[in-house]
Amino acid sequence: MKLNRGISRPYAKSEKMKLAYIIFNGITWVDFVGVYEPVSKLKSLKCLPELEWDICSFTGSITDIFGLELKPSIIRNSLADYGAVIIPGGRGAWELQFDKDFIGWIRTAEPAKFKISICTGSLILGAAGFLKGKLATTHFQEYENLKPYCKRVLTDRIVEDDNTITAGAVSASIDLGLFLCDKCAGPEAAKEIRKRMDYHG
Repeated sequence: MKLNRGISRPYAKSEKMKLAYIIFNGITWVDFVGVYEPVSKLKSLKCLPELEWDICSFTGSITDIFGLELKPSIIRNSLADYGAVIIPGGRGAWELQFDKDFIGWIRTAEPAKFKISICTGSLILGAAGFLKGKLATTHFQEYENLKPYCKRVLTDRIVEDDNTITAGAVSASIDLGLFLCDKCAGPEAAKEIRKRMDYHG
């Protein structure tokens, strides 16, 4: 895990923090839920009571490859006003990295303080230009496909480089969620959330 300790925690407890979770057809839901579950506890446990988030997509109702459906709360709106944008992975990312309209929408997240991905979501971050000159990681079967988008691909489970944070394959999403809890609210908050999730990873 590459952790940039030079960056201080980005939000005070009383400061408003708004996240955009990006969902798309062909998503791997565990990528999304794995990070969503621990991070959402920052609000319910009042570690970050001002925490807010939207579930955002470029199209309407979203399904994975097995037909499990979820409807976003925000469709095709600009991502410029979010503090962080989180992009899960899934088979759909393979095609979306070449979809100019979709990538154009992702680029509206340029002002966001943090750009974050899980698994093949890094291909979308890369296609949007957010990994240029950065260290990054992705699903272990996609290292070669990520190389054109970044400075160097690492095999670490989580890689942080300045304002980008990328995580490896599927189960790394839970580790990423706890990493973000630590980063935003401190190690004690992350420890308590890990305990409540009974997570021993």
